[in-house]
Amino acid sequence: MKKVIGVRFKEVGKIYYFDPNGLEIALRDHVIVETARGVECGLVVLVDKEIDEKAFHIPVKPVIRKATKSDFKQMEENKKKEEAAYDICIEKIKKNGLEMNVIDVEYTFDRSKILFYYTADGRVDFRQLVKDLAAVFRTRIELRQIGVRDESKLLGGLGLCGRQLCCSLFLGEFEPVSIKMAKEQSLSLNPTKISGTCGRLMCCLKYEQEVYEELLQYTPHVGAVVDTPMGKGVVSYTSILKGLVKVRLDSEAEKTLQEFPVSDIVILKDRARDEMMRDMKKLEKVKE
Repeated sequence: MKKVIGVRFKEVGKIYYFDPNGLEIALRDHVIVETARGVECGLVVLVDKEIDEKAFHIPVKPVIRKATKSDFKQMEENKKKEEAAYDICIEKIKKNGLEMNVIDVEYTFDRSKILFYYTADGRVDFRQLVKDLAAVFRTRIELRQIGVRDESKLLGGLGLCGRQLCCSLFLGEFEPVSIKMAKEQSLSLNPTKISGTCGRLMCCLKYEQEVYEELLQYTPHVGAVVDTPMGKGVVSYTSILKGLVKVRLDSEAEKTLQEFPVSDIVILKDRARDEMMRDMKKLEKVKE
């Protein structure tokens, strides 16, 4: 096991691990490190974390140094240069008649490269644009196309809940979200109600999914045939989180719906539940 520190290069971004290299580094310190993009300055968000170095495909690189006053000054200058580069890039895009939108501009700490993040409906031939930008900035230019989710993460905003977007607030990486999650959580399948500002399914559908999957193993679906303390019947309504089901009994004397705790009923036939369990077992095998 090897002790490392975790570093972020964006306020809400992926955490990368580095060897502290014998330096006394505390939480929230800024450090200068070498990355695949070049020399960068990042914020320390984890300290004294132990990892198995063999699990990584590449060796953990050492920290070069802790950030100094001159490093912070250079970062401020980079921010100003990024604003100017953004305006110049928009001008060059118009000049070349390209159908693309610049979302963000980022200088590497050592200014060896400028990254332009953009969105476009399809492929864009930006070879001439790269030449024009390189002629202005005299450094390496990289144009990186991003999706609508990444665009929302960079721009930020408010979600349907009225709070700041999760992706721009704390989500380091995007996780897969499917319409199946909305169905299992008994949510409206209206796209306007389960989609975020990016137009994709809301990331928060993932938060409670594990709980729903566990509860659905014991909760019958609507239409399932069950045995209750008052006799056999068919499930007409389920409250998954409360652990309650409403059953229409077969008995002639009981035509109204009766509510029972899930623990008090026995499932006799539930085709939808059986299919769901088979799907879950298949997914578990794939993960293994």
